[in-house]
Amino acid sequence: MPEPDPAMLARRAEIAAVLRAIVPAGVIDTAEELRAYDCDALTAYRQLPLLVVLPDTVEQVAAVLAWCHAEGVRVVPRGAGTSLSGGALPLADGILLGLSKLNRIIELDPDNRVAVVQPGVTNAAISEAAGAHGLYYAPDPSSQIACTIGGNIAENAGGVHCLKYGLTTHNVLGIEMVTMAGEILRIGGKMLERPGYDLLGLAIGSEGLLGVVSEVTVRLLPRPEATRALLIGFDDVATAGQCVADIIAQGIIPAGLEMMDRAAIHATEAFLEIGYPLEAEALLIAEVDGPDAECAYLAGKIRAIAERCGATSVEQSAGEADRARFWAGRKAAFPAMGRISPDYYCVDGTIPRRRLPEMLRAMAQMSAQYGLRVANVFHAGDGNLHPIILYDANREGEFGKAERLGAEILTRCVEMGGVLTGEHGVGVEKRDLMPAQFDPVDLDQQQRVKCAFDPQLLLNPGKMFPTLRRCAELGREHVHHGEVKFPDLPRF
Repeated sequence: MPEPDPAMLARRAEIAAVLRAIVPAGVIDTAEELRAYDCDALTAYRQLPLLVVLPDTVEQVAAVLAWCHAEGVRVVPRGAGTSLSGGALPLADGILLGLSKLNRIIELDPDNRVAVVQPGVTNAAISEAAGAHGLYYAPDPSSQIACTIGGNIAENAGGVHCLKYGLTTHNVLGIEMVTMAGEILRIGGKMLERPGYDLLGLAIGSEGLLGVVSEVTVRLLPRPEATRALLIGFDDVATAGQCVADIIAQGIIPAGLEMMDRAAIHATEAFLEIGYPLEAEALLIAEVDGPDAECAYLAGKIRAIAERCGATSVEQSAGEADRARFWAGRKAAFPAMGRISPDYYCVDGTIPRRRLPEMLRAMAQMSAQYGLRVANVFHAGDGNLHPIILYDANREGEFGKAERLGAEILTRCVEMGGVLTGEHGVGVEKRDLMPAQFDPVDLDQQQRVKCAFDPQLLLNPGKMFPTLRRCAELGREHVHHGEVKFPDLPRF
């Protein structure tokens, strides 16, 4: 490990002394303790922050941001650190602002079917708290037992049931947000309709570049009367993709419609021994919910469609235990990859559903070209792909090869009429690919929005934009001209 830079250590001590006056029990400034914050779930990139501050209250968040704004200190917000796009990657000269202590459920309002929570509350905890009232929070990312609602808002997270119930943006009614200058804003609330500009839609998915979310009002839904799931095996991945298209074409919108390929099936079966059909080349998990009679009818229609498509096996859940078993493997697919590869790189892109078979064939060709295995688990119903590129970081050059393969997959998604990300966000992972989807005019306009909220470019810089232009270039009379060139990403 290189010797610490004396100037950096002095600067760290200086800032730590100031912030301890604001957050007495929440400043971390030793190298050993900072190591826990040097990356998020995109572990290939690592960087020690200058220091970490963990506020206990919204007022402390505002005070920290106001001081950093006045002193020109850069800030990276962080939730639970489950981002797969490097959205919470620290800066060597910046503060990491952790929201984990803001973890209270402030209000449950079953009559209006809403909950008001702090950003550090986990996704799953909202549904657990609402369960006593027969309600739940619909978005359910695979990391829902760990990921927090603040991070869900930053990346507009989805989950296996987003096909029917939508992403975070469709299930959040209001937020409290602290600007870089320390101003506390309230956007939306318990009302279903809001006058004026859709600032809530602007904030959700902004990846921590516009403000720090300090409170969230979420929509709660009643638990469905019945839920049924089907586990459908196919001897060909493209045929499974065609089955997905046929289900949607029949006007059926399942609560969830997920696909796993052979590599993912075998890895998860070895991990959990669920009873997945190991002879299958592809596996669909289709779930319907609602009144019991409707579920029975839709499950029967999906079975008939699957059989017409040539399904090799169809198993229908006989109860909640079966349904949970079907989903357990899909939810555990990422950790299961550790059984078949020392490292993996998960890509997130979206394509039109009708092009799913074509994309799967293209990925197979790319996998062979790069000599790296690719396991597929994805939200088949809405075309949101999660190819998992398997590699060994101990082999020189393999991660770079995995990055190039991931970039080629994402570029192909855009070429097919899709987008660079469905729910993981851009972060640092897809930052340099943004020109594949957006031209310079598009990027400039997005950066003008950034400048309106953060004219000094202090909040989570280095994310999303391949080159961040100064606000004066974009029409604001502020700071100096010229472009901000980001350094190479720090790799593990």
